[in-house]
Amino acid sequence: MIRLLALPELRMFLISAACASLAESALAVVLGVHVYALTHDPLALALLGLVEAVPAIGLVLVGGHVADRVSRLGLSVLARGAMAALAAGLVLGADAIAVLYGLAFAIGAVRAFEEPAVTGLEAEILPPGAMMEALSLVASVGRVAGLSGPVLGGIAYEIAGPRPTFIAASVLLGLAAAVLPLGIRARPAPERRGARVGAVASILEGLWFVFASQILIGSMALDLFAVFFGGAAGLFPAFAQDVLHEGPAAVGLLRAAASGGALVAMLVATRHPPRTHAGLALHLAVAGFGLGIVVFGLSSNLYLCLAALFFVGACDGVSVIVRRAIVRLAAPDHMRGRVSSVRGLFLNATNELGSFESGMAAAWLGIAPAIWTGGVITLLVAAATARLAPRLLRLDLGRRFVG
Repeated sequence: MIRLLALPELRMFLISAACASLAESALAVVLGVHVYALTHDPLALALLGLVEAVPAIGLVLVGGHVADRVSRLGLSVLARGAMAALAAGLVLGADAIAVLYGLAFAIGAVRAFEEPAVTGLEAEILPPGAMMEALSLVASVGRVAGLSGPVLGGIAYEIAGPRPTFIAASVLLGLAAAVLPLGIRARPAPERRGARVGAVASILEGLWFVFASQILIGSMALDLFAVFFGGAAGLFPAFAQDVLHEGPAAVGLLRAAASGGALVAMLVATRHPPRTHAGLALHLAVAGFGLGIVVFGLSSNLYLCLAALFFVGACDGVSVIVRRAIVRLAAPDHMRGRVSSVRGLFLNATNELGSFESGMAAAWLGIAPAIWTGGVITLLVAAATARLAPRLLRLDLGRRFVG
């Protein structure tokens, strides 16, 4: 780890990633808490997830195409600067639910470009000879920020209210944008190294590459259904208030528990990355994720809920490392933006769609049943994927592989 931190570009990337993750995770908590405080309606949380998902789904493939055509460093800086401006806009619209939804829509649109750009930039600066260890380090820093952000965001909201918290998030996102060009050398746009094709053909090429690989499509599909049905984070504000009878700080603790479990798993992976039996580890991690969600949904005790979410996070940490390695090792450099955007279509957008599904299920079934039934479905998804994608199940990241 010390050897990796000696690399100047990696250090600056980590600082930017930490600031962005801290701000965005805090913002996710505060925005959900604030919308629920204004409406007291789980359907309002469902709608919040939907308005973020729509632009993420509609634009993510375009974002991947752009990330493979322009400087990924420049696009990353621009996206994080735009996120800072949108967080500042939340200050002005804090009392208007329509404005909050509009800004959430814009945040989803920016993320559609940010994720492919940052993923491609990350692959450009990580040392090829220590990719798995470096990926674990990057993921660990993100989880530390993910652990701190929800707690600090929930506490700040409870003490100071929404506006100061939105301002703090804006400042951190501005810092994340500012530090990148100070320490990271810009590379040529990837497509300049090869022949250019039209935008539609470029997007279709990325889609075909992913769908032709059982390893890529299997890992992405596994994540899609696990996040869609097992993702309970969108219901944390309602669960904390109506099931646990706790305040906004508890929402931050619930999110932080999952991030803490993921952090422990990722720190272990910096020394012992899951290479040899990566495919089996991925399936077991997703099954463990579903089991932990079942325990969480069936509990009304805060401490048991935190323990269950810690286990959920540890399983997710293993899953994240394997999935990130697959995207970076299975895709050539000139296609990483597009492959990452397809992954974003499967995963990042389904985070919000999962929140929408959870909100709808909570309105029909109740908050707790909506959560634990999602965990049961996740277990079934893990079993089905093991049967339908045997190459993924046998994946060994210690060797070169093809889809």
